[in-house]
Amino acid sequence: MQETKPYNISKRKVKEAYEKVKANKGTYGVDDQSIEDFEENLNNNLYKIWNRMSSGSYFPKPVKAVGIPKKNGGTRILGILTVEDRIAQMVAKMYFEPCVEPIFYDDSYGYRPNKSAIQALEVTRERCWGKNWVFEFDIKGLFDNIRHDYLIEMVKRHTEETWIVMYIKRWLVTPFQKEDGTITTRTSGTPQGGVISPVLSNLFLHYVYDDFMTKEFSTIPWARYADDGIAHCVSLKQAKYLQRRLEERFLMFGLELNLDKTRIVYCKDEDRKGKHEYTSFDFLGYTFRPRQAKNKYGKFFTNFLPAIGEKAKKSIRKEVRSWKLQLKPDKDLWDIANMFNRKIQGWINYYTHFYKSEIYDVLRYINNCLVNWVRRKYKKRKARRRAEHWLGTIAKRDKDLFAHWKLGILPSAG
Repeated sequence: MQETKPYNISKRKVKEAYEKVKANKGTYGVDDQSIEDFEENLNNNLYKIWNRMSSGSYFPKPVKAVGIPKKNGGTRILGILTVEDRIAQMVAKMYFEPCVEPIFYDDSYGYRPNKSAIQALEVTRERCWGKNWVFEFDIKGLFDNIRHDYLIEMVKRHTEETWIVMYIKRWLVTPFQKEDGTITTRTSGTPQGGVISPVLSNLFLHYVYDDFMTKEFSTIPWARYADDGIAHCVSLKQAKYLQRRLEERFLMFGLELNLDKTRIVYCKDEDRKGKHEYTSFDFLGYTFRPRQAKNKYGKFFTNFLPAIGEKAKKSIRKEVRSWKLQLKPDKDLWDIANMFNRKIQGWINYYTHFYKSEIYDVLRYINNCLVNWVRRKYKKRKARRRAEHWLGTIAKRDKDLFAHWKLGILPSAG
């Protein structure tokens, strides 16, 4: 007999949501239940989620709040949901995202199907050649400060499903549980780390920024990736006016520009002779600034171009240090390649799209750490020259072992 419930949620969607959550991996929430624990009684657990969601009796558990260090100092609070809450949010996302995706603009790139940071960088690079000035902005604590009353009104515009609105309201006010066990209530924001948070923050900024820019400043091209935004202006005066208007606009919706990361930049190159305090900006891990380029006739000139930024380089070096390769003499070289190659390949894939030679010094740093590992592992190769020679010989013979060796970034064989 078919069970009748107040809300029509498909059991198949709940199963699909679980599969997506499993593929995304992730750690456990406040109940300490891992995905493996959840799978021990999979069908029953999925049925429980479906039953509670479709009857209206589903209530989320507190969100585990974990502080993670930001690249530029300070801490960002990441919200870690329980496995069942991640699955429930994924169900709602699968129903809700197709309702809002068609209204979003092409120049909103963050956390959207078939959109990427590289596309945002590509379009920004081309627009910097066309317009002399960039207004670069960052929103202070976007995920902590989104106003719930405005957000719920926006959600209601795009769904007839009362259960989606009801559960989004519950998720928005779910308390945080800190690492010491204390519970804090939430009256604004949507947790960074929540499955549905990216869709909700995109919807909020669609109305606060994207739609506003498109209608009020139709001649100013812009690109936004989550809370990072770029707008291209024809003059310093226009950029200053835009900043004033956006400061007012964001305040109306309970948001603030982070003035430490918000600036007006002059895209200086061979033909732009003017002067300005700022001639570079960071966007999505890349730094845009005047750089040497070569034209098709082999002549060098100055162009305004992106390349991996110093902050990204520093962050990669820090992560490589955290691998503590010198403390792994029990492993062989092939083990180490298996452990870290995917990460190295990820950096190469992302940071070699533009001006790729800028990442080479970071990749050489990885070789340097591998040399230190050789010196620790083999008594006969304690001297740096010997360790380099041994590693360089292997690299020449087996270039496919490490991702960066395939690019020709090899240790010196002496």
